[in-house]
Amino acid sequence: MHRLYTSTSSTGNKIRQRVLAYKGGDDAMALGIFPYFRPISSAQGTEVILDGKTVLMFGSNSYMGLTDHPKVKEAAIAAVRKYGTGCAGSRFLNGTLDIHLACEEKLAQFVKKEAALMYSTGFQVNQGVISCLMGRGDYVILDKLDHASIVDGARLSFGEMVRFKHNDMASLAHVLEACPPAAGKLIVVDGVFSMDGDIADLPEIVNLAARHDAMIMVDDAHGIGVLGEQGSGTASHFGLTDQVELIMGTFSKSLASLGGFVAGDASFIKYLKYQSRALIFSASMPPSNVAAVMAALEIIQSEPERIRAVHDNTRRMADGLRRIGYSLGNSVTPILPVHIGDNLACFKACRLLQDEGVFVNPIIAPAVEPGEALLRVSLMATHTFAQIDQALEKFQKVGKMLNLLG
Repeated sequence: MHRLYTSTSSTGNKIRQRVLAYKGGDDAMALGIFPYFRPISSAQGTEVILDGKTVLMFGSNSYMGLTDHPKVKEAAIAAVRKYGTGCAGSRFLNGTLDIHLACEEKLAQFVKKEAALMYSTGFQVNQGVISCLMGRGDYVILDKLDHASIVDGARLSFGEMVRFKHNDMASLAHVLEACPPAAGKLIVVDGVFSMDGDIADLPEIVNLAARHDAMIMVDDAHGIGVLGEQGSGTASHFGLTDQVELIMGTFSKSLASLGGFVAGDASFIKYLKYQSRALIFSASMPPSNVAAVMAALEIIQSEPERIRAVHDNTRRMADGLRRIGYSLGNSVTPILPVHIGDNLACFKACRLLQDEGVFVNPIIAPAVEPGEALLRVSLMATHTFAQIDQALEKFQKVGKMLNLLG
């Protein structure tokens, strides 16, 4: 017993030492420019309340501007009245409501697939689908800039994870050629990359997948609502829905809720329903979240002007930032990466912009490569040109103060 206690204590001490040695953010905190976990005390509209002050929100993923929409809120409230606040179980057992099935049917129709399956978070979708589908001897092939949830799903699987250079089709071809011809192969890419705002080269990915007998899964967390017919995503944008086996989406962006889904052939969805541990062993989505998704989906489909508005707003902001002297890389979506480079300069710029009444997100490694820190600016359909112009004035002011302008 003494030996067991000593060993456990030693391990505990090592873990504790590692935790106590962690100093992440301390320097920025000491300088008063730590930019994370900022408490917002209002709904996430184009303006929010931060530290008792109204600031312009240019850091939200609510691309359609629906998180505070009256119809979405009313739908969530009505669902709570009818179903309560939770399901008290997993979808596999007692946690499937009729509203879940209705929402899955609408999602499948929206992205033009046979069936869809909802998970409690978007992260769980990638984790649960990839880890479930990939077996020993299979290869899961990822873009180097794929979201962390995709990477974690690949790590949890029994397949071998290999990565190709970001949006580099020659690199993807090389990876596919190195895989055994008879092996199962799944290429997983973000449709819209969440930090750089660029779009996957899906037409060439489809061509390479066909030549090497590989399947494709597209994470459309940032493409749903923004690209394609009625906002149905990246595959639709390129007219390649039939060539993409699995389409994944989240509800926490354009769909103004929480959770996620995967859509594909009915056979794939059936397999996941009975084999995906992230689904079977997690509590199901609360009814309020499901109802909010359905309401948001209806608004997006019935109000196509929202999609036009978010792209009009994006062009105005992007043109203005470039005119001022900022570099935005290859973004063609409502995600605009304002390249800064140095972490401390990025934190300072974020804090100064906040002081000037503009909320943006600072992004540093490992979300981007070391030395490539950026301010992630994102647009909503509900932003006004006046708000965008006001933000541009502040970007110019802060850029001059910190000597950031090209």
